[in-house]
Amino acid sequence: MNKTKLTFAIAFLGMLITAPFLLAGDHFDAPAVSGTSSDLSSFYAFEGANTNNLVLVANLQGLLPSGVPTQIAQFDEDVLVEFNIDTTGDLIEDLVIQATKRGDTMYFFGPVVPISTGLQSEIATFATQSKVAISSGTTDAEAIVATNNGMQFFAGARDDAFFFDLNRFNAIVSGEVTGFNEVGEDTFAGTNTLSIVVELPKSMLGTGAIGINPNAPTTPIYSIWVETKRKQ
Repeated sequence: MNKTKLTFAIAFLGMLITAPFLLAGDHFDAPAVSGTSSDLSSFYAFEGANTNNLVLVANLQGLLPSGVPTQIAQFDEDVLVEFNIDTTGDLIEDLVIQATKRGDTMYFFGPVVPISTGLQSEIATFATQSKVAISSGTTDAEAIVATNNGMQFFAGARDDAFFFDLNRFNAIVSGEVTGFNEVGEDTFAGTNTLSIVVELPKSMLGTGAIGINPNAPTTPIYSIWVETKRKQ
């Protein structure tokens, strides 16, 4: 069995899955990896059009200007993107879905019990393997989606869904105004990102942790976070 060891989790975004749609954003505030091929910009988790499915989205290299910067942006073969899923409530990953680029293809492994937890990872080559050709365009018509074992996969450039009124925020911080407008201005409209998307049946996640949410103690809870790890 071939194993590739990757160390040092150099970017991280996470959330508790308690609602139909959740997101985490990390634009501009990770100086150690900002502007690199391992820079995570946002993470989304939401129900699919099929409500029995969960969609996970990891965005890297966010706020890419359209045109040439987006066209030349590439996933890094030395960077592993790992979706971590805690099903027991101890904030330690019980399952992982790993994505790694080789050539013009993104390969996926899992969901599978990880070989190791924490900052070091090994690619679970023994797990269910899926792959998708990396899409070269940004339009829906150019998107390549692959299906395997009840899951769907995508990797490629997409419009960056991150919405933030940066100018208004700066005005609030400087004391010029006291709050945001009811309708904000998307400072980053028209920028792109490199996205990795996995849609999978919720049944693949197991039962989840019970008793964590005091408002819904019988509702199973999953803690999910995404990391990038660079090959050493």
